[in-house]
Amino acid sequence: MSDTVTANKVVEIHYTLTNDKGETVDSSRDAAPLPYIHGNENLVPGLEKELEGKKVGDTIKTSIAPADGYGERNPELMQTVPREVFQFDGEIEVGMRFEAEAEHGIELVTVIAVDDKAVTIDANHPLAGETLNFDVEIMSVRDATSEELEHGHVHGEGGCGH
Repeated sequence: MSDTVTANKVVEIHYTLTNDKGETVDSSRDAAPLPYIHGNENLVPGLEKELEGKKVGDTIKTSIAPADGYGERNPELMQTVPREVFQFDGEIEVGMRFEAEAEHGIELVTVIAVDDKAVTIDANHPLAGETLNFDVEIMSVRDATSEELEHGHVHGEGGCGH
């Protein structure tokens, strides 16, 4: 078994993601490493490309441009809808995220403005248009099982339950 990051390997990484202001956006450092199947589009494309060929114990620091991350912000993905469209009993506030039906299935939308009559939502990924600064350490690499490859994700102890 090779300890090199290549397609169809289960890779566990510890990472810290920061924005261009140096603020931590996300990190696995205080939890278990993040497992993913390499080459299966489980990470943003730019990070997968940077990790290709690396080995257990390697660390990388890389900046991923929006085009290789979550894409550029698309103004067409923002819209204002009547407040009654929301089937929500509580107070709707800026920053809340909801599931919405879209042409291609369910997508997450973020509330960016709200008033008495309407709610403005944004279906862009929250990190769209942002440069992603990653500090990554490769913790382990193993062959993915045939079941993991079939399901497209890593299984923990006892499988995934489907």
